[in-house]
Amino acid sequence: MPEGHTLYRLAREQTQLFAGRPVHVTSPQGRFDAGAALLDGRVLDAVRSHGKHLFARFGTETLHVHLGLYGSFTTGTGAPPPARGALRMRWEGPGPEGLGVWTDLRGPTACEVLTPAEVAAIQARLGPDPLRPRDDGARAHRRIAASRTAIGALLMDQSVLAGVGNVYRAELLFRHAVSPFRPGRLVDEALWGRMWTDLVTLMRAGVRLGRIVTTRPVDRPRRRGPVEREHAHYVYRRTGLPCRICGTEVRTEVMVGRNLYWCPVCQAG
Repeated sequence: MPEGHTLYRLAREQTQLFAGRPVHVTSPQGRFDAGAALLDGRVLDAVRSHGKHLFARFGTETLHVHLGLYGSFTTGTGAPPPARGALRMRWEGPGPEGLGVWTDLRGPTACEVLTPAEVAAIQARLGPDPLRPRDDGARAHRRIAASRTAIGALLMDQSVLAGVGNVYRAELLFRHAVSPFRPGRLVDEALWGRMWTDLVTLMRAGVRLGRIVTTRPVDRPRRRGPVEREHAHYVYRRTGLPCRICGTEVRTEVMVGRNLYWCPVCQAG
């Protein structure tokens, strides 16, 4: 499932390509016909992300998209290709250069037109997003500090913290030497403050790079230049490989339905 930095990039891209101009909205698959009819020909104001949700505002109507595990956007310039398969929604517009742009949405969990009240209800259920400038990590800590649930599970709870997925969960906990099994109430305010600040930095870097890189230069074979894929993470998808810091085999087990990765020595606390 895409993590928050990917949705942030998508929102920014769609705003740059389509905002301020009428958008031709269709549903080649037919499952979004009614919603497409409401939006077709209207001017897009902007697209914003909150965690793993996208909200595209067309005046009083808002398109809500949640990609889930299988959803994806494809964008191009010029004339769009022939519509094939389960194409839920297509946007077409003149683009900033007037040469034509299009974007296709396939396989989302949610693709729906909502009222302002419905949008507010979704956002009220979401925790703070590290990529939203005015969001406050202290609000997430209030939930964490009151819970006996493992911090590795709390980080995946979008009502606690919006936008964090499996990669950021594993890597953030490793970078701060926190056991994923530590109860949330044992994560003190000072520790969480450092984790939140680091998460903001990591996710902003993800937006800039278009990928998640969490290893520090000192822990890579090559300190300069592009980071090779196999050196981008400390523990994520490194089951059985030696920890980059202590050499212990990285472990994995399922937590809240996703594979959790950690080092039993570096994260023993």
